[in-house]
Amino acid sequence: MQLHPILSALMRNKTGPLLVAVQVALSLAILANALHIVQVRQAVASRPSGIEHEADVYSLRIRHLDHRDHQAQLNEQRRETAILRAVSGVQSVSYTTQMPLSRSGNYSGLSLDRKQLTSSVSATTYYSPDSLIHTWGLQLHEGRDFQPGEVPEIDTNTSQDYPHSVIITRQLGAKLWPDSSSYLGKTVYYGTGASAKELRVVGVVARLQTPGAQITEQADFSILLPARLTGDDLSTYTIRTEPGQLDRVMKETETAIRNASASPVITRLQAVSEMRRDRYRADQALAWMLVTVSVLLLLITASGIVGMASLWVTQRRKQIGVRRALGARRSDILRYFIAENLLITSAGVVAGVLLALALNQLLVSQLELPRLPAGYLLAGAGLLWALGVAAVYGPAWRAASISPATATRST
Repeated sequence: MQLHPILSALMRNKTGPLLVAVQVALSLAILANALHIVQVRQAVASRPSGIEHEADVYSLRIRHLDHRDHQAQLNEQRRETAILRAVSGVQSVSYTTQMPLSRSGNYSGLSLDRKQLTSSVSATTYYSPDSLIHTWGLQLHEGRDFQPGEVPEIDTNTSQDYPHSVIITRQLGAKLWPDSSSYLGKTVYYGTGASAKELRVVGVVARLQTPGAQITEQADFSILLPARLTGDDLSTYTIRTEPGQLDRVMKETETAIRNASASPVITRLQAVSEMRRDRYRADQALAWMLVTVSVLLLLITASGIVGMASLWVTQRRKQIGVRRALGARRSDILRYFIAENLLITSAGVVAGVLLALALNQLLVSQLELPRLPAGYLLAGAGLLWALGVAAVYGPAWRAASISPATATRST
């Protein structure tokens, strides 16, 4: 089929084809970037937290309404830990100051030298006198867990004591010492200046996310410190249950704590799976919104192509009838309209690719998103080409079905 007649017809009526091409370009640019963002968000939401079998782990927060001194709080923590461990179905219990994915936690600066004026990196800190490696099932990449003699008992209101050993994540080690393959025995400082606390790395875990679970590499900048802390009326325990026993154990541990407490307490339980859902609820909502927008864009684009093609069929009825009378077959008329639509769609696709790359560059610079892979552009272009053919096929088939006698009689 010769393209010259098609191009001549398009040049005589530029407005309609131009609007459709612009619509295709905008659809491709938005569709490719929207689906890329959805894929990135889904990948972020599915990242492992470092906790093994999250469905079996939960946290129990206990707020005591009466004031207790340092020794009384130490005794209460040990008593509560023993009560929780005695509940049937409990595999492991650890006291902790915060939970991964909980969206509520503390972050502190780490430095490599006390002379530094600013910290090298910001990391979250999990304090625990127990083995979080055991309770959370953390994968120990190198080194060891804390030993009992490394766990000080610290009153945060009065004591200046501090642990001297630390377990870090592999990601944090790579950030602090990018030229090293092993981080055991290295020294890092908690804070900056002369008052910074010196810590020696005794273990490295493969992964442990922060409470915020940021979308950047900082999501795994975590440290474990061995300490039993007092000075707060809130105690947080993390519990691992036997598989399939989470709901029952959560209820029974809460009841056991309430029954064993001599004074009123406020308790709050939350499964790690629930923390994950809460943390990524906004990401899931964004993903659904972008998918909905993409579907609507495709429907609008298809409607525009159908409308344009239907209008052209109406305007060219006499021309189509003359061609049929001169021997043109239905397949010739069908191919003509499909080829015409492919030319318009192709122009829109070319412009859409350029627009998609420009939009992605803006997102990369402003939101730190990864660059748009070429596969999304190819898939988007293929989808819009297919959509264009499918949308124009109905009007084109109606045009091919026009009889010469009927067309030539129309005015």
